[in-house]
Amino acid sequence: MDFKKIRKSFSHFAAWFGLSLCSLIVKVIPAGFLYAFARSIAALAYIFAGKQRKIALDSLNIAFGQEKLPKEIEKIAKDCFTYMAKSAVELMFFFDKPHVLKELVEIVGQQNLDEALRGGRGVILVSAHFGNFPLLLGRLAVEGYNVGGIMRPMRDSRVEKIFLEKRAKFGVKTIYSQPRNECVNNTITALRNNELIFIPIDQNFGTGGVFVDFFGQKAATATGPVILAQRTQAAIVPCFITRQPDDKHKIIFEAQLQLAEGKDPKDTILINIQMLTGIIESYIRKYPAEWGWIHRRWKSKPS
Repeated sequence: MDFKKIRKSFSHFAAWFGLSLCSLIVKVIPAGFLYAFARSIAALAYIFAGKQRKIALDSLNIAFGQEKLPKEIEKIAKDCFTYMAKSAVELMFFFDKPHVLKELVEIVGQQNLDEALRGGRGVILVSAHFGNFPLLLGRLAVEGYNVGGIMRPMRDSRVEKIFLEKRAKFGVKTIYSQPRNECVNNTITALRNNELIFIPIDQNFGTGGVFVDFFGQKAATATGPVILAQRTQAAIVPCFITRQPDDKHKIIFEAQLQLAEGKDPKDTILINIQMLTGIIESYIRKYPAEWGWIHRRWKSKPS
């Protein structure tokens, strides 16, 4: 009997069941209790999700171990769990109420986005698993932009189906990262139609990307945004969504990235991915609890 496979299947079922149960609860509780409910979920998760808690603390120590005290690191980890829980209940609650998103989410630097779109070759929105980024996509769709995102499908197809349906309700296009050729072709078609494509580049990319500095450590990073921009002449605009003290949100569009030239094509990619990673790191340093620390970002090592 394969106990590892059984444990994984049970874990996936528990995630789906928990998400479905929370979705039902969120639909019936008053809006004023939404974030109290999220905080309760986060407190339980921090206690019982030992593996994820350990990954978060390990990751935080890699990034901030020389800069912050242990109690500061633990507070960021707890806040990270709270923010993830808040984001989850927001998606279940507000994705059925698109008219509310304009009040909930402010847009800053929209002129940077519109100026990039005037180039007519599409815009690559480079970001991270930072803040409630699905809400960012929903807000742009409500604003009238044609927007899609490159996504890794969830490990459990039932959980993936829930989020796919919620994205589709807003008209947010989902482009799956695999199969790779299909992903590239769909992305190029969208950019040539002058659409927005959201690409997070903050997760471990194994041996397929380039190693750049991230919090003083080498991190394997996807090169897709720069290669796509070179191929299609699409604009690259870094963007992020941050939670405000009143639990509203702010989307920030940075100025369009002007690609730098290296000494050869590989160096050009490396230089520009490092620039984008540096921007991501600056936001994480400013809002550390907004990033998903439960991911082993430095798992792959340079040979």
